[in-house]
Amino acid sequence: MRGYLDKFPNSTFYFRRIRNYFSLQLLEWHEDDSEVSPSDREEMQLLLNRALGRENANHSRVASKK
Repeated sequence: MRGYLDKFPNSTFYFRRIRNYFSLQLLEWHEDDSEVSPSDREEMQLLLNRALGRENANHSRVASKK
C-alpha cells in the first residue's frame, strides 16, 4: 500500500500487511522534506492501522517489541 503524508509532501511511503497490521517497509524520501525519524515511522504506522481498523493489532505488535 502506498501512502503520502502532509508532513512529508514530497516523499512516498510503502506499507506492507504483516498478519493483522500494516508496517512501513520502504520509503522514497525526497530531499525537500525533513528527515523521517523513528517516531515519525511509528506514528505513520499507527495512523494507517487506525484508519483501517487495525489499531489493536498494531498496539499488540508494539507492546511485544518492548
